[in-house]
Amino acid sequence: MAKGPGLYSDIGKKARDLLYRDFQSDHMFALTTSTQNGMIITPSALKTGDLLLADLSTQIKSKNVLTDLKVDTASNIMTTITIDEPAPGIKSIFTFAVPDQSSGKVELQYFHENAGISTSIGLKAVPVISFSGVAGDDRLTLGTDISFDTATRKFVKCNAGLNFSSSDLIASLSLNDKGDTLTGSYIHTVSPLTNTAAGAEFSHCFSSNENTLTIGTQHALDPLTTVKAKVNNYGKASGAIQHIWRQKAIVTISGEVDVMAIDKSAKVGLCLILMP
Repeated sequence: MAKGPGLYSDIGKKARDLLYRDFQSDHMFALTTSTQNGMIITPSALKTGDLLLADLSTQIKSKNVLTDLKVDTASNIMTTITIDEPAPGIKSIFTFAVPDQSSGKVELQYFHENAGISTSIGLKAVPVISFSGVAGDDRLTLGTDISFDTATRKFVKCNAGLNFSSSDLIASLSLNDKGDTLTGSYIHTVSPLTNTAAGAEFSHCFSSNENTLTIGTQHALDPLTTVKAKVNNYGKASGAIQHIWRQKAIVTISGEVDVMAIDKSAKVGLCLILMP
């Protein structure tokens, strides 16, 4: 794919990864194995509260076609077929599920050095049609993300955003929820050698006049161990430590405490991913 501004979902993504990825209060386990013909099989389990969820994923690649098949404990089968570059700069994605066949969709992505476009349409008689696009360069990107429901003849999504990047700072501003939510975020790389970074996200909801501020940081103790921490204006403080053990296993332990109600029990999450 041509190097370019990416897709609309990339706006503010690095700040979101810093502030929200790896923080969880559930218990998760995943084991990835591969066969001699290149098939990748991943059984995984997630325990959230008293609920235990499990699924089995299979990934097969043949030339430029990647097929993902996932089966969960509720007997749902989700299939995703990705065709990489059937034409220059194009990626095609076909998604369909059984038994909920109405959830299927076809998506086309186009990557250019100064633009990124994604369009999708649902596989049903009166589908939802989505379009997102960004334009710009490696410093400034502008984009929009809209979805139209042909059944109700109404826009179900209408977002706009911009992203500014420099050598050590990425800042973004987006207007979401049909103009009801304004969100700004940034991430600053303090030291690339130790993967040390700081970031923040501020959101304002016009309808409820509610503000949310989250700040966080990360730091690599060594090449295999990273610690992260964040806190928001509601008093929720979280921390996480991730360690790569022998390059075959990734262990993440995270916790959350409400400093406004210190008498409540802290939430602790554990994630273990084993690779071949």
